[in-house]
Amino acid sequence: MATVELRFSALPEHVRTARLVAAAVARRAGVDEAVLDEVRLAVGEACSRAVGLHASNDIAAPVRVLLIEDEKKFSIEVGDGVPGGSGPAGAHAGGAAESESEGEDEMGLAVISGLVDDVEVTSDESGGVIRMSWPAASAAVVP
Repeated sequence: MATVELRFSALPEHVRTARLVAAAVARRAGVDEAVLDEVRLAVGEACSRAVGLHASNDIAAPVRVLLIEDEKKFSIEVGDGVPGGSGPAGAHAGGAAESESEGEDEMGLAVISGLVDDVEVTSDESGGVIRMSWPAASAAVVP
């Protein structure tokens, strides 16, 4: 099992780089070419969501992306540093600005769920994680 870890400052301009790296590693892992656009879009949504959560919660820690190549699947984990409040329900209590932010958060999760069949969103005291996976060709060799 090979893993690539990417950490980047929570800035929107770094999301594009995360998408490109994810697509390159997915291709190398043997993910079907027809699915690569879905990988790019899902990673972009997950990273944009993490960047937004960091910005709205004044989190200075980097966004963490793990690209995991397994024998039969390719997985991506996008982690944010927002404790307890980044699960599916948002868990933030607050005014209209936070309600709007939660609406965008739920929309991002809906887009990810529409793109990825195998997705899991978790959150604990250390932050939230979106785990996504796609089937990979076993023993794929890319020149």
